[in-house]
Amino acid sequence: MFKWANLFNFKKQDFEKTIVSPNERNSCVVFLKNGQVFYRVFRDNKIIIDQSELGFKLCGENPLGVNLKLIRSTMKRHEETIELPWGEDRFIKNNYNEMAFYLTEPKDDKRIFTLRFRVFDDAVAFRYEIPPQPKFQRLSVAEELTEFNINLNSTTWKIPAYQPDRYEYNYEKCSVFDLKRPAHTPLTIKTPRGCYLSLHEAALYNYGSMTIKLNAKNKLSTDITPLSDGTKAHLNLPFETPWRLVMIADSAIELTTNRVMYCLNDPPRQDFSWVKTLKFIGIWWAMYVGEWTWAPGERHGATTVHAKEYINAAVRLGIAGLLIEGWNDGWEGDWLENGINNSFTKSTPDFNLEEVASFARSCNIELVGHHETVGFIDNYEKQLETAYNYYAANGIHYIKTGYAGSQILINGRREYHHSQLGVMHYQKTVELAAKKHICLDIHEPIKGTGIERTWPNLLSREGARGQEYEGGAITPSHTCFLPYTRLLAGGMDYTNGIFDIKNSVKHINTTLTRQIAYFVTIYSGMAMAADRPYIYEERHMDVFQFIRDVPTNFERTIPLAGEIGEYYVVARKARDSGEWYVGGVTDETPRRFNLNLDFLDNGVYLAEIYTDSDDAHYRDNPFGHVISKKHVGRNEALDIYMAPGGGFAIRLVPSQSNGA
Repeated sequence: MFKWANLFNFKKQDFEKTIVSPNERNSCVVFLKNGQVFYRVFRDNKIIIDQSELGFKLCGENPLGVNLKLIRSTMKRHEETIELPWGEDRFIKNNYNEMAFYLTEPKDDKRIFTLRFRVFDDAVAFRYEIPPQPKFQRLSVAEELTEFNINLNSTTWKIPAYQPDRYEYNYEKCSVFDLKRPAHTPLTIKTPRGCYLSLHEAALYNYGSMTIKLNAKNKLSTDITPLSDGTKAHLNLPFETPWRLVMIADSAIELTTNRVMYCLNDPPRQDFSWVKTLKFIGIWWAMYVGEWTWAPGERHGATTVHAKEYINAAVRLGIAGLLIEGWNDGWEGDWLENGINNSFTKSTPDFNLEEVASFARSCNIELVGHHETVGFIDNYEKQLETAYNYYAANGIHYIKTGYAGSQILINGRREYHHSQLGVMHYQKTVELAAKKHICLDIHEPIKGTGIERTWPNLLSREGARGQEYEGGAITPSHTCFLPYTRLLAGGMDYTNGIFDIKNSVKHINTTLTRQIAYFVTIYSGMAMAADRPYIYEERHMDVFQFIRDVPTNFERTIPLAGEIGEYYVVARKARDSGEWYVGGVTDETPRRFNLNLDFLDNGVYLAEIYTDSDDAHYRDNPFGHVISKKHVGRNEALDIYMAPGGGFAIRLVPSQSNGA
């Protein structure tokens, strides 16, 4: 039996309670000292988060979190298996021990609130729950004081917060001691003892996004994205904050399958059986490389003629959807400045939405509509219901939204995308889309916090640098950081599958097989094969076959190998078919290794293997590749080579004799 006697040497305290994970490896100690509430987190009896403060500074009120007394505490154990309708894993264990602490101020304001802690085998999470108070029903947050007192010699991988390009920056490695400015979450950390953590949040509603920085006491602390008036949030009571989440793992690769974020969100409250994941092509990359334009003119991309050509191409390629950008009024001139005039129901003169939608339906192709708001929220929300009704009436069940611009304009004020008002707007679009049976792919989004469990129609987000930054702004190491950082917050629309690698406008730092590996290593419920159809049809249709085959919905995910910023290899089992898909990417360093197939079920599989050739290189020979086939079983291994800036992809099809 696990014993805690003599583990702590604290001074006399008001109370001290310990919550232990089901496997007894993690524990959280919550205690009240001199009327102030703190917590510590342990892994295998060793401190990973030392004494950390909890509470709030409030506008016009005394701080909430001092001069406290415990009214009572309650303990419960929870065990269940969650089934998700789509994603990287179908089933997730939601097992934890919970303790709720009901606290009050015995003097002065006599306010009350609850701290609820849950300790999982791979995480610790907690939130504040504030009921209506005897003297007031509303409060304004000046600062949230939550600390994560982690060893300053720990290593972290971060992107900066409050910058013009939102989350779209390259990851940098530094010590926790150097984290002087706010960084976005998930914030991944390696402690000196070799434990891996990621600080994040779950169930973010009606509150500013949490960023992390060192406070004046040299402890990591929350820094909630502010509103333009300088406050962090205005709250009507009762209110529950987002869960503060500490993911815990013994290795970087183990961290990549942490799904606790979804466990901390509620199940759906309505029927979402209509939601389907999607693979699609788009009238998009041709504009990035200068063949066509978003704005009307001689080279306008989103015309009725071009849309029908792309629909026919989608049929030939075996891809189920088509994204059309630049179809609506508002792209003329400096669209970043003129977005306040965008219409989301008025087409350009050379595009007929009703005609294109009818043709798409006749070809069994799903259209992905496009709403680029340019961050002008006031303009968008005035048209929101009409625009969604317009799409729904034309049988369009998917929308890619965009919020380009350094800030959003809402209620006549400039705000951060990730402020409380931004979070509320993004949620409004998700909920309205659900009413109209529309799925969303949000670019320039609020980060993922697991609300996809409650709102499965939110199929994908951007929220990091994608392939539009190719041409010099990202290196091959970028997508070797993402699985251990950004992708801990859920799937990402990276816009994979660029085969025109040596394009003079957008030269891509990749090999050909790396581009198909992304369909496995970077999960998205809406996965885009982003290049122009003629590029696929005229070049390397043998490699495109993998894009056609790979699903967008998986039964199970097993990470196989990797290190942060260096490489990543993962296996995923398709739902229903019994097929397995394996993908891997590396940085500028070539890697050769034996890929053990012990994750397979029993039986014989046909392995369709796409690898870099021995002379491939992302700069010198990006198209060098080898395609091979062989029959394998779970007791075998495959010799795999990844060239500099390269990758590989494998499809494993079970024999009919396997019973699959």
